[in-house]
Amino acid sequence: MLTLHADSRGHAHLVNGERIEAVGPLEDLSAAHPHARVRVWPGILTPGLVNLHGNELLEETYHPDPREADTLGTEPLTGDALAALALDDARWGASARRGVQRMLAHGTVAAACEPLRNRAVRDAVHRTGLAVRGRLGRPAGTPSLDPLAGGLLPEFAPAREPGSAACFAVFDVRDEGELTGRGAGTCVATVVGGRLVFRRR
Repeated sequence: MLTLHADSRGHAHLVNGERIEAVGPLEDLSAAHPHARVRVWPGILTPGLVNLHGNELLEETYHPDPREADTLGTEPLTGDALAALALDDARWGASARRGVQRMLAHGTVAAACEPLRNRAVRDAVHRTGLAVRGRLGRPAGTPSLDPLAGGLLPEFAPAREPGSAACFAVFDVRDEGELTGRGAGTCVATVVGGRLVFRRR
């Protein structure tokens, strides 16, 4: 099914399966494809963010299950708090899935990682569809689920064009300057591989 994703500025992506079929003004694309499903989002369409701290957030952080909130809280655990946990592969895999979901909720479509050493984490991340990009060494800045809050310049995925993977994010802001100021918590939708994997309700 063809789906048109458009933002408040009238910019649109036409998605066909896992790929971008066309990009351009919503008015032009909807006229050319009158039977496409149309989703109009508040804010701006972007290619989505790259989180440079993939290893730190997925292999060196535990993301508690909501059922563990009474004992572990709800915030990600690192350092001594992480070391105090006896995590088996099942818990590491579940943590990675929750971590990816939180990254998607911040408009992240790719994580920069050195090779993931934990097989349970690696398999869980692969199944989510989140893109993994290589990196050399540890980046500066503070690891954060919000890539705009880590003290580094924001890095976006490559611009979407016909034939590219249907991966992008929408942020409820007026422009890129407001996005930088308010952060990635303004994400209202994230699409990965043509699938709407996050939608703020």
